[in-house]
Amino acid sequence: MNWTSMIAIYTLFWVLSAFLVMPFGLRTPDEVEGHQVQLGHATSAPVNFRPKLIAMRATVLAVVLFGAYYANYAEQWITTDDLNFFGKPPVDDLGY
Repeated sequence: MNWTSMIAIYTLFWVLSAFLVMPFGLRTPDEVEGHQVQLGHATSAPVNFRPKLIAMRATVLAVVLFGAYYANYAEQWITTDDLNFFGKPPVDDLGY
């Protein structure tokens, strides 16, 4: 696999992971006692948003997911033939 492809696929896994881990640990003003919502702020906005923690969690999850992807790529455990649920397409008279 080309190294640029590896970076692109890892980046896709990282973005997916960031969206997956983002809601964990966030609290809204309703869940935190004594927190006053300032004028102009949404009542559903999180009060403890920590982007560094989200980035760290996303990085760890992306490494795990990319490791599983690359291991499958190298060992060919699951191939496109394994994902063909409808069988081979019919062959016409021209042999296609």
